[in-house]
Amino acid sequence: MAAKKKKKETLVYGKKEIDFMETLLNTPSPTGFEYTGQKVRVDYIKPYVDEIIIDTYGTAVGVINPDATYKVVIEAHCDEISWFVNYITENGLIHVIRNGWSDHLVAPGQRVSIHTEEKGQLDGVFGWPAIHTRWAARRSWWEETPKVKNITVDVGAKNKEEIEKMWIEVGNPITYTAPFMKLNDRYFVARALDNRAGGFMIAQVARLLKKNKKKLDFGLYIVNSVQEEIWLRWAKMIAERIKPDVAIITDVWHDTTTPMIDKKVEGDTACGKWPALTVWPAVQNNLLRHIKAVAKKQKINYQMCAASTSTWTDTDAFAYSHQWVASALISLPLRYMHTTVEMVDKHDVSETIKLMYETVCSLKKWEDFKYL
Repeated sequence: MAAKKKKKETLVYGKKEIDFMETLLNTPSPTGFEYTGQKVRVDYIKPYVDEIIIDTYGTAVGVINPDATYKVVIEAHCDEISWFVNYITENGLIHVIRNGWSDHLVAPGQRVSIHTEEKGQLDGVFGWPAIHTRWAARRSWWEETPKVKNITVDVGAKNKEEIEKMWIEVGNPITYTAPFMKLNDRYFVARALDNRAGGFMIAQVARLLKKNKKKLDFGLYIVNSVQEEIWLRWAKMIAERIKPDVAIITDVWHDTTTPMIDKKVEGDTACGKWPALTVWPAVQNNLLRHIKAVAKKQKINYQMCAASTSTWTDTDAFAYSHQWVASALISLPLRYMHTTVEMVDKHDVSETIKLMYETVCSLKKWEDFKYL
């Protein structure tokens, strides 16, 4: 059973930290092109760590006690789903392909940024024909729906030559321009809370360790991995480099109280009910039990969820890396995943930070969490 709900919830972050979150969420970080967002993270975390490691593809790691032999990772991925310029028509429209699991149904009517080498960010929109023109074209009440093959980006160009003069070319990433907002003083809303919320939370763990002058007897690696949205690519690589003993991953999990989600399939988890702990073979059960015990001791509520064929997070990459790593997943409930209006409860964010912080503080070097 989860711990009983406390009468009063206190946040572990203030305005300065929320300002950082806003900057982080508003900074584009498309898969494969995460470096702009990574600079924001690195600049923020530097005062709280002893060393910064940045690998060839942009995964950024803040390290506390870098000389320690026993190593613990807390990790979140930093990339966001996006699109690529794929084909430019003669009349100046841009056809796209996915970069990660971008949802074509969300695209029509959205404002976007095209990221170019020469001109930086350029504005554009995903256009879509008016509803009555779609009906009239079919002369029936059946209408065309958005598909990857029929959605296009309009940058206001008259023809292909104008687009070329703007230095837009095939392979340029395209991100949505949906800024951070607060909703009803309860939710944070933005694109890419999956999983820049995780990057924010692990940065707060580092801040709290520094603020509270906590001394760890192991090395702590605060990892922001790139390329999670394309099959956990770089978590696999950074795990091989660090070779940790323990990995605690944070990502997002579905709020299944929203319409069109079947709880019998997706489970029963919701925003406002604190972190979600996942059961799946890649999650090491003794480590999971340890996290539950920490939650109960610290009176931090949690929810439970079960994964089927995969957690679909970097947990799997760490668990199955080098000589296996004791890994666990602490998730933040989120509404409307892979849209421009992803939502998380601000108290869930705070409680997830607390759970990760208290878990890190509870660990002792040389714990192997073996079953036998």
